[in-house]
Amino acid sequence: MRIALATAIAAFALDDDLPPLLDALRARGHVAEAVAWDDPTVSWSRFDLALLRSTWNYTECPVEFLAWCERVAANTRLLNPPALVRWNTDKRYLSDLAAKDVPVIPAHFLAPGDDPASFPAHAEFVVKPCIGAGSRDTQRYTAPNRAAAIAHAKRLLDAGRHVLVQPYLEAVDTAGETALLFFAGRFSHAIRKGPLLQRDGAATAALFAPEAITPREPSSAEIEVAHRALAAIPGGAPLYARVDLLPSTDGPQLLELELTEPSLFFDHAPGSAERFVAAIESTLAG
Repeated sequence: MRIALATAIAAFALDDDLPPLLDALRARGHVAEAVAWDDPTVSWSRFDLALLRSTWNYTECPVEFLAWCERVAANTRLLNPPALVRWNTDKRYLSDLAAKDVPVIPAHFLAPGDDPASFPAHAEFVVKPCIGAGSRDTQRYTAPNRAAAIAHAKRLLDAGRHVLVQPYLEAVDTAGETALLFFAGRFSHAIRKGPLLQRDGAATAALFAPEAITPREPSSAEIEVAHRALAAIPGGAPLYARVDLLPSTDGPQLLELELTEPSLFFDHAPGSAERFVAAIESTLAG
């Protein structure tokens, strides 16, 4: 098959997953290349499959990105598919998962026109855009700095963006975050992310915040929550999914369910790129 790995012009040199995935695909006899979604010269119809990978700048132009997904899907097969991408690129999907009894970190949403101060009080909390990635425009606040958090929310709302406010789960500062990777609904591997957000610190201005990544063996409780999240996905488990969990006194809680452009951390799990290629082949054959 001819397979396009969709990245972004700004992400070509930043996506550590691209080289091992290209190697694994080519080892199986596929013709694979990395191409940028924001390169208007690409002819997507020449590919049998377009695989969303590191389209990390889509948050700057979500309407255009979703329209691009629909155009590509009309000319070839796009995975994950456009309907799922549309649902997953707006963090308000967390409400859908919570309604299906997935243990989601409590979320308060603000829409443009809402009072930016109308979110609940927390000792520590996070303000972020509902359409965002890589910790951009995301900041951690303490209660004494609520005024700065309100100003942050107002800037996002005034720009026409929806806002998510969540309590900060302090256990992440010592235990870190667990990301579990699933290919075609089957668990592949997991990693630990160190804490990303500094207390009352500034948001990153880069394409994504630097991350400290190490392999991790997930607990049985984390595996169970991840499977509950997968079961709640509209249409069932897709080709790839990353389930990001944080520790809490009530057990693992879902931070995000990444179905669009998650890093898959092949370098931290030998054989994982090959497992992903096998899942691609199985999905297309099925």
